[in-house]
Amino acid sequence: MAPRKDIDGSAGVPTFYGKELRWKREEAGLTLQQLVEGSFYGPSHLSEIERGERRMPAELAEHVDRVLKTDGFFTRRCEDVRKARRRGHARYFERVLEAEKHAKTIEEWSPTLIPGLLQTEAYARAVVRATHPLALDEEVEEKASARMLRARLFEDDHKTPMYWSILPETLLRQPILLPAEMAEQLDRIAALAKRRRIVPQILPWNCGAHPFMLGTAKIMTFPDAPPLVYTEALHSGDTLDDPALVEEYRRSYDLLRAAALPPEASLALIEEAAEDYRNGKQQD
Repeated sequence: MAPRKDIDGSAGVPTFYGKELRWKREEAGLTLQQLVEGSFYGPSHLSEIERGERRMPAELAEHVDRVLKTDGFFTRRCEDVRKARRRGHARYFERVLEAEKHAKTIEEWSPTLIPGLLQTEAYARAVVRATHPLALDEEVEEKASARMLRARLFEDDHKTPMYWSILPETLLRQPILLPAEMAEQLDRIAALAKRRRIVPQILPWNCGAHPFMLGTAKIMTFPDAPPLVYTEALHSGDTLDDPALVEEYRRSYDLLRAAALPPEASLALIEEAAEDYRNGKQQD
């Protein structure tokens, strides 16, 4: 066995946790498969934890502590990892943070805001300041930065999920930023669409009644797990995994997509709105 390197204590909490896990596993002379035997998890799941890419479920941590005889170390440190991963995010969003990274597809309906994954830093900061008016500057920056880290999802050519977002046309004409910053926000969406990273569709302002007039939805599917739906209110959020309920959201989203403009026409509308902001021609 090759000599082990010392663990870098300056690494982020999830990475440090994963390296410590791997060190203890190898010290015990166990393979990934041997360590997960008797649990409900597979070796690939454990490998992702060791690389700092996935959080350790509490029941798996308890299993690892029993097998490695680590006196509850990994169980106690689970919460530290979860806190590090959700830094800048609400506790109820924790499951979504991990799910986004492993999703095969993400389909989102956001009727009042540009979705977090698509926001520019200026837009994110404006939203945080509006919803947390008493937050200190460092808190605002932390939350805005956390959204920017999520957006790195679109920078990996191999792991990028198929992302589909339906936006109401009114969002294009809702100037929560200065015109130049609004143009930058819309340019970002258009650029991601042109790079084949996302598929945006615009729901026309005069489309009439539609099947998703209440609530938000983020529908996520996975190559190795059942689909999830995340819905959000002002200060709360719910992750749903009941198959029948997920199917209802899927049906409503498909009907909403049928009411939206085609992707090409939607992209043209986004670019037109961005140009209007640049030229001071934004519509009422």
